[in-house]
Amino acid sequence: MTHGLPHDLLASLLPHAWFAGGNQLLLIGVAVVAMAAVIKGADWLVEGAAGIAAKLGMPKVIIGATIVSLGTTAPEAAVSVLAAFSGNAGLALGNGVGSIIADTGLIFGLGCVLVALPADRFVLTRQGWVQFGSAAFLAVLCWVLYALHREQAYIGWPVGVLLLAALVAYMAISVRWARQHPHGEPHIVTDDIATPSDSVDIDMHEHAEDKSLAVLALMGLAGLAIVILAGDGLVGSVSELAHQWGVPDVVIAGTIVAFGTSLPELVVGIQAIRKGHFELLVGNVIGADILNVLFVVGAAAVAAPLAIAYDQATKQATTSFVYIALPSMMLMLLYFRLCIFKATKDGHFSKWMGYPLLAGYLVFSVLSYVMAT
Repeated sequence: MTHGLPHDLLASLLPHAWFAGGNQLLLIGVAVVAMAAVIKGADWLVEGAAGIAAKLGMPKVIIGATIVSLGTTAPEAAVSVLAAFSGNAGLALGNGVGSIIADTGLIFGLGCVLVALPADRFVLTRQGWVQFGSAAFLAVLCWVLYALHREQAYIGWPVGVLLLAALVAYMAISVRWARQHPHGEPHIVTDDIATPSDSVDIDMHEHAEDKSLAVLALMGLAGLAIVILAGDGLVGSVSELAHQWGVPDVVIAGTIVAFGTSLPELVVGIQAIRKGHFELLVGNVIGADILNVLFVVGAAAVAAPLAIAYDQATKQATTSFVYIALPSMMLMLLYFRLCIFKATKDGHFSKWMGYPLLAGYLVFSVLSYVMAT
């Protein structure tokens, strides 16, 4: 008899057998070590990314929206493709949309509450609209397919190929936008805005000069690998502990596992704030939202058809994705667009903007749990 969570509930990069039925003290130790490793890995990733931006003369927000976001969404794409191949393709679609909600509501919302994040007009009026447009395309497509086919609705490989082609185009045009970015664009600084001081930027440039581009790239890649693997180990050990302590599987899936898919973005965002590179958090959230549609959903749809209103694990029709997840995602991104409209005029996001995002994430989590039970 196999003990622990069902494997399709906890699709991950590390084998679930490593955690199933483990000693509780050992699992707690693994969780503590994994958390420390995640924090250190994020520290290296942020330092490497900021250093690369300084070396190449690129804005940190562009680095966050491309290189960092591609790295932090890579494990979600890998898990989604593995889930699709293993017959649980529905997990991939929910993972992509759920991660957008977590990135925007939890991570950006928390970042806003902690500090007044800078608003780069050039990026927010370009990558920002790609963020909204890609999510809107996915939502409208799912709603139309559901209206036509109900529980037989699915996203097939042609859509997946289209999304992956859009991903290639997005990465290419992002490089072009980076070259066009007005690097000298002034930042508005007032007493109530926690922006990096000139000394922080000078220190970052001096620190980057101490290391070669290759060393900075290796530091970033090593940090990313540690964040991904240690984060997976943290979620696996904590999930198994919760299961052994009698927490229902549906609660674990809707809280710990769902939270774990956005753990890389969250930890990287917190470290970016701690080290004064606020633009990395902004760019990472916007880039991750884009890649969750183009990369995660696109790759999974090529691997296997993604059911929209059918749970392949329970073999039952379900409407929570159509009526809860998609509307939550679009409402959150619409509010985010309104925040961007004001922030680009002010030069920064106000701290109060983060509270509705956090509240929206909390409401979504509660509704998802209620619908699941």
